[in-house]
Amino acid sequence: MTTRRHAIGDLLRRTAARHPAKTAIVYGELRQSYADLDRVVNRTANALAARGVGKGDRFAVFSHNNHAFVVAYFALARLGAISVPVNFMLGAAEVAYILEHSGATGILVEEALLPVAREAVTGRVAVRGVIGAADTGWEAFEEWAAHGDDSEPDVDIADDDPVQLMYTSGTESRPKGAALSGRSLIAQYVTCVVDGEMRHDDVEVHALPLYHCAQLHCFLTPGVYLGATNIVLPGPDPAAVLAAIEAERATKLFCPPTVWIALLRHPDFDRRDLSSLRKGYYGASIMPVEVLKEIAARLPEVRLFNFYGQTEMAPVATILGPDEQLTRLGSAGRPALNVETRVVDEEDRPVPPGVVGEIVHRSPHAMLGYWNDPDKTAEVFRGGWFHSGDLGVMDADGYLTVVDRKKDMIKSGGENVASREVEEAIYGHPAVAEAAVFGVPDERWIEAVTAAVVLREGATLTAEELIAFLRERLAPFKTPKRVTFVEALPKNASGKVLKRELRTTAR
Repeated sequence: MTTRRHAIGDLLRRTAARHPAKTAIVYGELRQSYADLDRVVNRTANALAARGVGKGDRFAVFSHNNHAFVVAYFALARLGAISVPVNFMLGAAEVAYILEHSGATGILVEEALLPVAREAVTGRVAVRGVIGAADTGWEAFEEWAAHGDDSEPDVDIADDDPVQLMYTSGTESRPKGAALSGRSLIAQYVTCVVDGEMRHDDVEVHALPLYHCAQLHCFLTPGVYLGATNIVLPGPDPAAVLAAIEAERATKLFCPPTVWIALLRHPDFDRRDLSSLRKGYYGASIMPVEVLKEIAARLPEVRLFNFYGQTEMAPVATILGPDEQLTRLGSAGRPALNVETRVVDEEDRPVPPGVVGEIVHRSPHAMLGYWNDPDKTAEVFRGGWFHSGDLGVMDADGYLTVVDRKKDMIKSGGENVASREVEEAIYGHPAVAEAAVFGVPDERWIEAVTAAVVLREGATLTAEELIAFLRERLAPFKTPKRVTFVEALPKNASGKVLKRELRTTAR
């Protein structure tokens, strides 16, 4: 029923009615009001409808951050189509897998990625657009955005209709398509707004990939929901991020720990005026305690939030607030507004405070399931809870600490070693900029605790010196058996360290 509908496309229309003249999107030289954004979304939706795109159709978007990405997301939502954001770092075979698995019948591609897209698409993908100049077989997105009809499409959209297939990052295996509904996403937006202290007068820099659920669903779309001003950058280049904060007087910034580290190490950090910044957010991976302390010291006016979760939770599950950052060091916080969280044993029974187990959640945030994978869906939803695959421990006050991914727990000499604990100890050395700890096969230890380390600029350190430093802080079985120094850690575009690559090269 349209009267009661509360869909993704409705959020933008309502904001445009409340704040028509307010700047919605800043992208390069473009500064677009909410009224104008609403109109171009309708034009694009009607252009796609004229090309046969309709409710339930899967439509891929393969691009870095830009204005067209934002427009396409809302245009597809207004048609009841299912958007499929694709990681721009993938090769043709990987893109082809997602297109085939999702059954996509349309795709929008950034011009620079056309060579990859041409190799990946098949005849099934009938509607093809390019962000840039039209090319043989590919229509220019600008033509869609200039469609003559700017009225809103009349489509019956239900709360639990799928809106988006978010493919998991695939750091360990083939990506899985998490199907997210409007109900999942809007419940998650409300959680972010309330627990993240978000406001209509926020000015936020969006630098992390919009194909990833963190930037799109924790920050950009909640910002549109509220009527905030959104500064979209192509990527998280530290100099560009710092310049945008200064130029736009930004009040909010989200970065995963790896990007916060890059900002702190950049010479512009102390040269730029960052005094407008009031709220900072981190997530996607665990923030080293020493880095957290440095952010608090160098940006003392910024209220920091830790958002913990995963794609299947749309993505937020627990939040650690700004008043707890230094008193609950290393914690992922407590269950967020619309979430219940437990820690359970191998038989899915709740464990007492202080005992490590698997983290499970129950929430309207949760995905509908994995696309075309009922067996895996049943497995992760067993017992009425979503099983995260993360190991954690909850204290008596309900604060969660994430110990490790189940698959990242190292089995060394008959003992379990949490990679995170070893990483925290390594970050305590003043010469270390970044570190990742993982296990590699070993005849004696079954798995040998191994560390890959990036040094701070100008610093020197040997493996022997670091191991000696760690022996004073860790039990012998937790101390790395091997240390390698690297120029940079391999990461995906959302900032997660790709430990599978490190394991391969370290063998």
